[in-house]
Amino acid sequence: MSPESVILNYMEVTEMKEFFSNVPKIEYKGKNADSEFAFRYYNPDEVIEGKTMREHLKFALSYWHTMCGDGTDMFGRGTVDKTFGAKSAAKIYENKAYAAFELMNKLDIDYFCFHDRDIAPEGKTLAESNENLEKMTDLIKKLMDENGKKLLWGTANCFNNPRYMHGAGTSPNADVFAYAAAQIKNAIDATIKLGGTGYVFWGGREGYETLLNTDMKLELDNMAYLMRLAVDYARSAGFKGDFYIEPKPKEPTKHQYDFDASTVIGFLKTYGLDKDFKLNIEANHATLAGHTFQHELAVARINGFFGSIDANQGDYLLGWDTDQFPTDVYETTKCMLEVLRAGGFTNGGLNFDAKTRRGSFTPEDIALAYIAGMDSYALGLRLAAKIRKDGRLDDFIKDRYSSYNSKIGKKILTRKTSMAELEKYALGLGEVTTNTSGRQEYLENILNEIMFGI
Repeated sequence: MSPESVILNYMEVTEMKEFFSNVPKIEYKGKNADSEFAFRYYNPDEVIEGKTMREHLKFALSYWHTMCGDGTDMFGRGTVDKTFGAKSAAKIYENKAYAAFELMNKLDIDYFCFHDRDIAPEGKTLAESNENLEKMTDLIKKLMDENGKKLLWGTANCFNNPRYMHGAGTSPNADVFAYAAAQIKNAIDATIKLGGTGYVFWGGREGYETLLNTDMKLELDNMAYLMRLAVDYARSAGFKGDFYIEPKPKEPTKHQYDFDASTVIGFLKTYGLDKDFKLNIEANHATLAGHTFQHELAVARINGFFGSIDANQGDYLLGWDTDQFPTDVYETTKCMLEVLRAGGFTNGGLNFDAKTRRGSFTPEDIALAYIAGMDSYALGLRLAAKIRKDGRLDDFIKDRYSSYNSKIGKKILTRKTSMAELEKYALGLGEVTTNTSGRQEYLENILNEIMFGI
């Protein structure tokens, strides 16, 4: 189905209304708060390891799930009305913007993220779509200035329209590649216009279903070329922020080229893009790839690619992207431990790429879900700092590798030995019969003690 012809006109006077009228301004009230509309753990002004919680966490609202997601799934139509009281397409998108800034103000969230088609409708032609995006970014820029909000990152939705059924940058159709490039150019322009500090590539359909019909090398070469074109264009247009790739292993395609952090890092290095890109790690994508969230963050960190985070969680019993609001404090704690080890965010932040469950359909449910996610990450930050201060886990790791601090171990670590020397040393050892315990259960109990000890 082709998009309807929609050309926005915002010359009419907008009647201001409250879209989340039952949601008050959410404030920190402490763990004994007597209202559901309160933060129990997120205290934005609390200082931890030299920075406030607000600076550490850099929370962002995801425009797509929060303002557009209506609960539709593969088995049923939507359960949530996201028209925000409007009838025409123009008014619906305008009201989405006003509602988004109202919600950010009530939740005290400083940032948001968007796909181009989240904030403005797609027209019948690319020219119409570009015109709609230009008009909506005018409105959003005005709202940002009035409300003191910032854009964390922008991106292009190059996966929803049927033209992208075989991919965008990896499409076998050169016309589709050209169209995607034009759409990405305009999404980059919108990101620059709104002062965004990042631009994300998420390969929604950049993968394959079967190698029987796929030239994998051509597709990978083309995807890298599109990214190079985008970087060069953005820099020429004055963009100073970071570029990100968001790893995801599958769904909707059976195998996506951005499978996990290691795969993406290899891709970036192969095509000489490693100086231009960092990673945007999503918790749910990590588990779909068969990894832990902490693993993917650690891979990004130790390789110098840590950039930003999509904060959500998946269901371990389901094999698809459920994008649930994060409430597992073990996961948020391990996440923030990696963030602190990385030195914190620079241009990135914690974007809630999460949606309420299909049965949670009221405006209040959206606010309560954000409160739960923000409190869970605030708890994670506090506990991660507590783990670092306690020091036992770090000390155990240092001691476990202490054999590399002297003698042959030091030569190995400083890369000042040879195969011949190592052979001579090993021959003099006899059989290696001693080792030290990894004590996993002991360490997990220490983690519980630090997190929950009274």
